[in-house]
Amino acid sequence: MDRGRSVPEQAGSPTLELGDARLVWGSRSYVMAIINVTPDSFSADGLATPGADIAAAALAQARRAADEGADLLDVGGESTRPGAEPIGIEEELRRVLPAIRALAAELALPISVDTYHAEVAAAALDAGARMINDIWGLRTPDRGWNAPLAQLVAARRVPIVLMHNRRAEARVGALGGHYPRVEYADLLGDIAAELRESVAYAEAQGIARGRIIADPGIGFGKTPAQNLELMRRLAELRALGLPLLIGASRKSFIGLPLGLPPHQRDEGTAAVTALAIAAGADIVRVHNVQMNVRAARIADAIVRGA
Repeated sequence: MDRGRSVPEQAGSPTLELGDARLVWGSRSYVMAIINVTPDSFSADGLATPGADIAAAALAQARRAADEGADLLDVGGESTRPGAEPIGIEEELRRVLPAIRALAAELALPISVDTYHAEVAAAALDAGARMINDIWGLRTPDRGWNAPLAQLVAARRVPIVLMHNRRAEARVGALGGHYPRVEYADLLGDIAAELRESVAYAEAQGIARGRIIADPGIGFGKTPAQNLELMRRLAELRALGLPLLIGASRKSFIGLPLGLPPHQRDEGTAAVTALAIAAGADIVRVHNVQMNVRAARIADAIVRGA
């Protein structure tokens, strides 16, 4: 019998089926390993370097993540760091498809594809992905609705992560990029309202509520101070009645107070992982799997008695 926190009635199904994997919300937290098949990741862990065998590099990293206790693998081919330029769909496909095929052929862990393009999502699902991770929450960057992606998710009956995001002007400095000025009338209220809009749109397009995961978008369209406030008040988002994914790993709101570059932010990330779980996070998306699995397990033992 699960001893974790109860899931609100409006959350839909208390479980999520991902192929042979089954996530039971509230029983424990789940760790999603980041597999960046980009040449320009902010954390300098991108695998698509010139001349690299993307499939082999992704498989080696995913094997290590599986050995260290990861529950899911998230493959992304376009850098979303502050100030990054979008890439074309053909290039995104060239990066993600070999990686997803290699991972799906060898590993049992469910694979998520980090994309907001319906064409990439469809090809990734055909290659073996089981879930879509959309940084725009079924919106387009200009605040329209992404009908092609919503229709694909509904037709394929796959889960989707709906993330909160806003366009903002980035500043890139010695410790990486961040957004120095983003206006909110009420930070948590605005994030919750915009996530509810995304959920309502998803449901209107035929996506079952039980297949929706919410992500408040730490590091996306928020200043470092706003990210810290979001973490302090994260428990308020449990009112959404949806599983929560937190992707804070190595981000600038950790690095700036510590004065550390991305590759030295793992201890800070582990602290955020534990705090996020205490506030109700169900999934944490991380670079350093081993450290964050350990942080998640002790947080689960304290918070959930798991």
